[in-house]
Amino acid sequence: MAKYTDADCRLCRREGCKLFLKGDRCISPKCAIEKRPVVPGQHGMGRKKATEYSLQLREKQKVKRAYGLLEKQFKQSYEKATRMKGVVGENMLSLLERRLDNVVYRMGIGDSRSESRQIVNHGHICVNGKVVNIPSYIVKVGDEISIKESKRDLPKFKQLKGIKIVMPKWLEFDSNKLTGKINALPKRDDIDLNIQEHMIIELYSR
Repeated sequence: MAKYTDADCRLCRREGCKLFLKGDRCISPKCAIEKRPVVPGQHGMGRKKATEYSLQLREKQKVKRAYGLLEKQFKQSYEKATRMKGVVGENMLSLLERRLDNVVYRMGIGDSRSESRQIVNHGHICVNGKVVNIPSYIVKVGDEISIKESKRDLPKFKQLKGIKIVMPKWLEFDSNKLTGKINALPKRDDIDLNIQEHMIIELYSR
């Protein structure tokens, strides 16, 4: 499977905004956007006139990179959203938010989505008591998310105990019991990334 192996900070600089790909580094003075807010490459300082297509493409790339998806995975989410009732753009963002790797990140178990994806891949997360190692697994309302019993003594998870974690209101996580729950479907207002989803829909509708 194809995988991005270059520096994550280059992606933030390319999109011109923080995608929060490096955990705590993204909110520190070391953040690449704070230190060098220009497009990477020797022509990064140059100005190019943006076309409608280029703006739509950049918006799609920004969301793909924020959630750590490849084109095939991202388009599958879009196509699934078109078959659902409601607004396509909001359906697509809801599906992305409900991916298990994103839920693990939102609950504060992983410092970034890439780390959360690794945690899921390694079989550290259970959904309704059963181990799920598929990052793209879509959670449902009422699902219980927990750290596997035999993995709770790992240093990464021991440091979570007792800390207060800020998360969207559609989720809850008890840091003492290391268990959480999906209370509702994510709404558009729950997504803190600056996304103009209508531009992505227009791009795919061409």
